[in-house]
Amino acid sequence: MSSLDALDSRIPPSTRRIQTITILGGCGKNGVPEQLRRVDLKMGDIVSVVGPTGCGKTTLINDIELYANGTTPTGRTVLINGEPHPEDYLADPSSNPIALISQHTNFLSDLPVHVFLETHARIRGVASPARAIEETVSFANQLTGEPIILENAMTELSGGQTRSLLIADAIVIGNSPIILLDEIENAGIHRTRALELLKGYEKIFIFVTHDPRIALLSDFRIVMRDGAMQKLIVTKEEEKGVAQEIRKLDDLLLGLRQRIRSGDELDSSYLNEKLHELGYVA
Repeated sequence: MSSLDALDSRIPPSTRRIQTITILGGCGKNGVPEQLRRVDLKMGDIVSVVGPTGCGKTTLINDIELYANGTTPTGRTVLINGEPHPEDYLADPSSNPIALISQHTNFLSDLPVHVFLETHARIRGVASPARAIEETVSFANQLTGEPIILENAMTELSGGQTRSLLIADAIVIGNSPIILLDEIENAGIHRTRALELLKGYEKIFIFVTHDPRIALLSDFRIVMRDGAMQKLIVTKEEEKGVAQEIRKLDDLLLGLRQRIRSGDELDSSYLNEKLHELGYVA
């Protein structure tokens, strides 16, 4: 049995059957019906929600998390497999297939990391908690610059460590089929590595992002304006090529950041050398 099969076997029956999620359009901030009236997503899709600050991106993923049924301010409706969500999704947290990793996440508990993860694994009924915890921390440490130590208190983690751990926890221990991520680029997470890792899991990932690389490596992007879904753009091969160029610059900045964190001194010759290696300087 593969690791993905093992994870799937632990999903409660009500969530294991998820194949699609549908968002039916409501109205924008001005009360005008949304131009994009329907979005259908299937397992394995990676989607970005883009638009200027204040355009309603976070409100959209909040509607998804709440399984909006026309009663939220936007009037949107969210369907699972074409139908309203089962009641146990909200009544029983272990059956809820959606995990939201928000911009502002703080731990109130000072439990050590390993105790926090062990507790979650026990609630989820994980068969091999030690293995799941090891996989979770290994996943998280590929996203953050400073490794997470199991004995660290949850309240001692940095913003990037916190977000990395919660993403890994939702995927590995929680095994949530639908993951909502709100602006992970603002938490010091290694974005390139995050996308590479996430593509290995058959889940629906929805990113709220301002980051062009995340947007262009997504399968689709939902464009927001004035609180409304305006259009759905399918990422073309040409755009994926642009994303690869952005990756080069992203990796350059990451390398510079790591050198500065290590206490190295930089000069223009180093930058020119790296730009020359990337083909940007003759």
